[in-house]
Formats: sequence, C-alpha cells, structure tokens
Amino acid sequence: MSNIASKYKLAIIMPVLNEESFIGQTLEQIYSQDFPMAEVEVVIADGGSSDKTKEIASLFKNRFGSLILLDNPKKFSSAGRNLGVKNSSAPYILILDGHINLPDKHLLSSIINVFEKTDAKCLCNTQFLNPPDLIEFEKSIAVCSGSILGHRTRSKLFSNDESKIDPVSSCAIYRRDVFEIVGYFDERFDACADIDFNYRVNKAGLKSITSPQLKISYYPKSSLNGLWRQMQRYGGGYFNFSTKHNYYFLPQLIAGVGVLGFLFLFLLSMLHTPAFGFLKSVVGIYLLVIILFSGMLTVKEKHIGCLIFGLLIFSTIHFGLGVGFWKQFYKKYFNINVNK
Repeated sequence: MSNIASKYKLAIIMPVLNEESFIGQTLEQIYSQDFPMAEVEVVIADGGSSDKTKEIASLFKNRFGSLILLDNPKKFSSAGRNLGVKNSSAPYILILDGHINLPDKHLLSSIINVFEKTDAKCLCNTQFLNPPDLIEFEKSIAVCSGSILGHRTRSKLFSNDESKIDPVSSCAIYRRDVFEIVGYFDERFDACADIDFNYRVNKAGLKSITSPQLKISYYPKSSLNGLWRQMQRYGGGYFNFSTKHNYYFLPQLIAGVGVLGFLFLFLLSMLHTPAFGFLKSVVGIYLLVIILFSGMLTVKEKHIGCLIFGLLIFSTIHFGLGVGFWKQFYKKYFNINVNK
C-alpha cells in the first residue's frame, strides 16, 4: 500500500454524520489553504446523514484534486475512517471531523514540512475547543470540558516546540505505512476508536511528535442534550478500550464508580433512613466541589459562564461518562442493546 505511487501528497479523511451546520465551512477552509488542491484528495464517508450534509459536500467536488463521497453503512466513525484510508492513495493521511476550524492557512503545508524533515510516523496536533463565534454557553462547555474536572485534559497540548509525545489521545495525522504496521481502526468502537488505534501505534514503538504548527479547533456541543449524548458515547468507548487493553483512564473509572455508588446509595436510602442522610452529605460535597471549582475557573479563564453553567455542565459530563460506561457494560455482558 505505501509503495503505490500517487499523484496526491495528502489525503484528508472525514467521517461525518449530520454535519450540515459545519461541513461547508470546513471544506471551504481546507480549500483556502496555501497548498495546491491538485495534490489533495478528500474522502468523505457519510454514516447516513438525514440532513443536507451530502448535498453540501457534493458542491465541492470540482474544487479539489479529488473529492470522493462514500456511504458508510456501518455508521460508526471508525468504519468511516477505514473507508477513507482504503479509498485514498496519498502517502500522508490527515483525519478530520466535519466540525472543525483551521486557525490559519498553513496547516496542510506544515504537515508536509514536518513529515519531510523528521522521521516521525505520526503527528499530534493541538486540539482546542476554541473556534470563533461561539455563544456564551458553548464557550462555557469548552472551558469546563478542557479543565482538570472535565474530560479533555489529555488532549490539550501547549508545547511550543516539536517534541516526541505519547500519541494516544492527540494523534490524527499518519504516514500511510502506519496502517500496514498496526492495522486499521477497530470498527467495533463507536467512540474512542482513535484512542485505541493510537494506543496500538504507541505499543508498536512508532515515533510520534507534536508541533505548534498543527493547531486545529473543534466546535463543542451547543446544548446539554448534545453534551449528554456525546459523553455517553465516550463513556461506552472508554469501556470498550479498557476491556480490550486492560488499561483504565482514571477520570472515566471514577465516573463509572461514582454513578454506581450514587445509585447504590439512592436505593439504600429508600430502605434505610440513616443512609439518606449520608446520601445528602455526599451530594452536598459533590455540588460544593463543582461550585467552588467553577468559581476558580471563572477567575482563571475570565469567563462568567463557567460559574453560571458549571454545575450543569460538569454534572452532565460526569454522569454522562458514567452512564455510558455502564450501558456498554450491560450491552457487552448481557447482550442487551441499551443505546437507544
């Protein structure tokens, strides 16, 4: 696969689902890069969008060297990534979501430059939730999610130098032969397939580096309902990763144990009056920690929305991760589909 000559230098793989609000902007920003579009191939794998995602993407077919729009019947983004890789030929591969913002016009050129001057197999990019034009609630979700009490702290990389790094949660740019070495994305994963893939990259000893030239911003969820669904997916994904590799991320493990403990105390308090007092104390401490942390985050980030919305956002993150963890547990060991 890596020995096949290609007229393209870079393949951009985009697994998408219902990205009507962002797909046009994302493709426009790619097209505006200071890089010859004749050397870029874009492969979009659509997981069954019910909006105008495919129609909007089709409008860009004549603007790139190659834009292929594929159906992804398996729906999961992991399968979409694999479809994109297998239906492209460029030696370097960038995997993007449909809802991103490129801060400058040099990303594609920087990818080629960094690859050509290093022996890295994978490049890790800074992943921020700070694109322009966010509403206040979206900014609050972004700030809270990226904090130590949130869930994206491992992905917030602020290195000012090119340096070797553990790729597990931040790598999305690869030389093509990486897929020959470690295989493809595990299509059993709905979420966290990238973490699983990058974990295998790291285990294989493939060199991964990060560079400040490779910044990308992602749009956060704009509602609690959207955040809740996203956290449930992540919770299930982390469960799959943990059971596959016997490797546990502490925040997700705490969320799973916390949800189970809260449920146990709630049921026990209905049968045993003293337990209700203990439950109230636990809930009170939890809420107090979130309120105090939200206040400190407000001062640090100079964003009042953290204090106003922090309690709702943090509890949605924590309980969403925990519920998703246990839903996937039941699905795996009791063969019950509880994702609907």
